[in-house]
Amino acid sequence: MARRPGAPAAYGEEFSFVSPLVKYLLFFFNMLFWVISMVMVAVGVYARLMKHAEAALACLAVDPAILLTVVGVLMFLLTFCGCIGSLRENICLLQTFSLCLTIVFLLQLAAGVLGFVFSDKARGKVSEIINNAIVHYRDDLDLQNLIDFGQKKFSCCGGISYKDWSQNMYFNCSEDNPSRERCSVPYSCCLPTPNQAVINTMCGQGMQALDYLEASKVIYTNGCIDKLVNWIHSNLFLLGGVALGLAIPQLVGILLSQILVNQIKDQIKLQLYNQQHRADPWY
Repeated sequence: MARRPGAPAAYGEEFSFVSPLVKYLLFFFNMLFWVISMVMVAVGVYARLMKHAEAALACLAVDPAILLTVVGVLMFLLTFCGCIGSLRENICLLQTFSLCLTIVFLLQLAAGVLGFVFSDKARGKVSEIINNAIVHYRDDLDLQNLIDFGQKKFSCCGGISYKDWSQNMYFNCSEDNPSRERCSVPYSCCLPTPNQAVINTMCGQGMQALDYLEASKVIYTNGCIDKLVNWIHSNLFLLGGVALGLAIPQLVGILLSQILVNQIKDQIKLQLYNQQHRADPWY
């Protein structure tokens, strides 16, 4: 049948605006992080279940296992939307994925800017987190290992100074404290001993009762907050690289999802156009 003069030629039925490259690249991109999220959830749940029953509700706010599980669940839901949305060419899921990823990116950007602008308040928040972790040091094995690693890594002890460990009920220096660790600090505060075959976990015994000069012969007396701030200032390029490494996958995900959404919309318009002109007797 002759086509009406001036009418645009319709694309063939086999033509599609949706690029398989974009579609499956976005799918495998999300599949990778989907698998990573499941591993994070599994590790977090396993670590939480392996804790002692008496510590089950001791310090949820500073529990690394809880943090790992929460991040893994959020990542699982987000990448699930991306996987199914790209595979099924679902605009709603793809826009949800893109919107959530944009919000996460903007929150990270805002946190970095606010942390830089309001550095004093950020320092106070970090101090609060460290002090809270000190209080719950003996309540959570994961938290304990994390603090010990940090103190050994940065050669520090406590938040502001080694006497911050008095905030912990086991290390408290009060006269009515019956703990054998009274007025002590964790072994990770101790200065390293050359050629030490066995770690002396009691090397911090009674250190809080000593003044700075005497204590500095056995343990690190400087707090971890100043050490952490100095480390950040000395490694700005490294931190910038890490931030960029986290931002690039997010931006790639946002870009691919938006490209695919636009392609799907164009494909829908094409199908409607073909349907309208299929019934046109002059087409």
